[in-house]
Order: sequence, then structure tokens, then C-alpha cells
Amino acid sequence: MDTPRPRVALTIAGSDSSGGAGIQADLKTFAAHGVYGVSAITAITAQSTTGVASFQAVPADLVTQQIEAVVSDIGVHAAKTGMLPTAAVVEAVAAAVADLEIPLLVVDPVMIATSGDRLIDDEAIASMKAELIGRALVVTPNIPEAEVLAEMAIATDDDRRTAARRIAALGATAVIVKGGHGHSPDIVDLLYDGERFLEYRTERIAGVSTHGTGCTFAAALAAHLARGTALVDAVPLVQEYLAGALRSAPGLGRGHGPMNHFWKLY
Repeated sequence: MDTPRPRVALTIAGSDSSGGAGIQADLKTFAAHGVYGVSAITAITAQSTTGVASFQAVPADLVTQQIEAVVSDIGVHAAKTGMLPTAAVVEAVAAAVADLEIPLLVVDPVMIATSGDRLIDDEAIASMKAELIGRALVVTPNIPEAEVLAEMAIATDDDRRTAARRIAALGATAVIVKGGHGHSPDIVDLLYDGERFLEYRTERIAGVSTHGTGCTFAAALAAHLARGTALVDAVPLVQEYLAGALRSAPGLGRGHGPMNHFWKLY
């Protein structure tokens, strides 16, 4: 009997030398969901659980070549973006998504690391809004990122809805404004699909091992989409996966430590 070909997901993001976020977290998350992961690296970071010491952007043409290499040979069923440090890289990624007809794109608009270090410049944010978000099936900002993209402060639930509408107006099919930066006892992730709002409530897990939660959320979402799960059904599965990874975090490092991406295997 022939072994069925695996589903494939592509991550276009920065490398995190500490292994908790970025490309490393994405590939672990894909593997944990039974999806074969391929990658295009956009930046190299010197990073630990306490912060980002430095980073270097990868030239935009090399980012394009990485994407073309894996898509033309292996093919992908879904993709997600993470750290896109320069406008040139954002534009290269947007062009590759269009030219190669990459499906089911999850845009995680990474701007600031968990440690507080900034990972993207203003020109890249402008390019993201103008060139990339319109190609996304779903954009997954946290509240600070949503404030930047929507150009407004978010203090209430109504603010979150307004911000989601503004981000969707940039061309995305759907927007998930994540609730991890909120102050409610539970986390409420808000999905706007262009017509309706859906709230997904999950327990807030105490602890400091939160490095890479945004990357992992988007990667898990891309993995479920690659497997054929509908977006509205995938969100609670992503929340469940993140909760388990946070609860079983290995306690590494002196700062915001990594999660346990393979908790279901133990």
C-alpha cells in the first residue's frame, strides 16, 4: 500500500536562535500536527529568552529564491508569515505569494518580540498593509499589533471589533484579534470573517514561558488549514494546543521561556 503524501505548510519567518519562536517554533508546531514543514528564512536573530541581542535581515531576492525552491518542487497546502523585517522583504513575499499562487495564507504581523525588542521598521509595516495583508486568508495580530495596523487605541471590546473591521478593509478575508494582551480572567480571541464576529474563550495559563506564543498560534492555524480544517473550526483547536504547550513548558532560560511544542507526544 502506498503511503499517503503528507500535507505541507510553509513558514516564511525569522530564525530564533533560542528555538522558542520564529522558524524553529513553526516547524515544531507543523510536526506536532502531522504536517510536513518547509521554510524561507527572512532574518537571522541572536536571541535568548531574555531578549534579542541583534538581527540581520536576509536579502529580499534570497527570500524569494527560498520560497520558489520549495513551492516549485514540493508544493504547499498552506503558509504563514512571521518576522518580515524590511519593506523589500515584505514586497518580495507578497509578490511570491501572488506569482506562485500560494494558498491559505496566515499573516502573523510580528512587530515586537515577547521580550519587548522591535523586529520590524515603519516602512515594512506600511508595505505589509499595502501589499501583503490583502493576500491573506487570515491576519492574526495581538492587541498591540492590531492597534498599529488599525491606527487606533484598543481599550474595549467595541474597539477590538472596530480594529478588526479596519484590518479586514485592507483586503484580508478574515482577522483574528488575539486576546492574550487583554486583562480579562480568560483569553478571548476575536474572529471577524468579513460578515460576523465570533468569540473564542479559553483559560489564561499563568506563567512566564510565553516566548513564541504568537508564532505558534499562527503556525498551528496554518497546519490545521493545510489539513483541510475550516477556519472557524480551527481556532478552538489552536487554543487547546497552545494551552497544553504552555502548561507543560520546560522552564528553560532566565526570561520568557519556550513552550513545549510536543506536549501531545509525552
